[in-house]
Amino acid sequence: MASAINITRFGLIRHAQTRWNREKRIQGQSDSPLTADGKRQAARWGQILKPFSWDRIIASDTGRAHETAKLINAVLNISLTTDTRLREQDWGQWVGKTIAQLKTERPQELKKQEKTGWGFCPPGGEDRGNVQKRSEKVLLEAAAQWPGNNILVVTHEGVIKSLIYRLYGRNFLATEPAVIKPYHLHRLAHDEDGLKVEVLNALALD
Repeated sequence: MASAINITRFGLIRHAQTRWNREKRIQGQSDSPLTADGKRQAARWGQILKPFSWDRIIASDTGRAHETAKLINAVLNISLTTDTRLREQDWGQWVGKTIAQLKTERPQELKKQEKTGWGFCPPGGEDRGNVQKRSEKVLLEAAAQWPGNNILVVTHEGVIKSLIYRLYGRNFLATEPAVIKPYHLHRLAHDEDGLKVEVLNALALD
């Protein structure tokens, strides 16, 4: 059994609301600013998360995730670093569009992609498998560098789904029941046996 000092725990959250979130536009690795509500969300999350005694924050370097992390850290006041590998999936040519637009403009292409699961890859973008691999490396490296730490990870919905779905053995298909609730903290842990989901939907942030 792994000792508590060797168990590194991660709390995963997505960034706060952006303008494109509100408009239901695909952001991918492009950016839109946090809304006024989003900024209030992030500031409130700092107070909600404070009792968990975090050691550090690792955030995606996209503007929306980094700003969310900084607003949270105004309360937590701990080490904050960014990592490009925590960026959202690159949605290529579909960035800026809504799913409703894609259903009208590219219905066959969208339907085909939705059936590919982990191979889902918008034209000019990247597939979900690559998102999982690059983001998992961040957590594994952090666990090696800071064993026993409690690390808050501020990232994106696609990254969180990729990490958790792989650990759950899901196929990433639209026909699978939803397991991740929006705007929740999810707990992962890493010990000598590797990375695992500790608590899914551990804490409601909104």
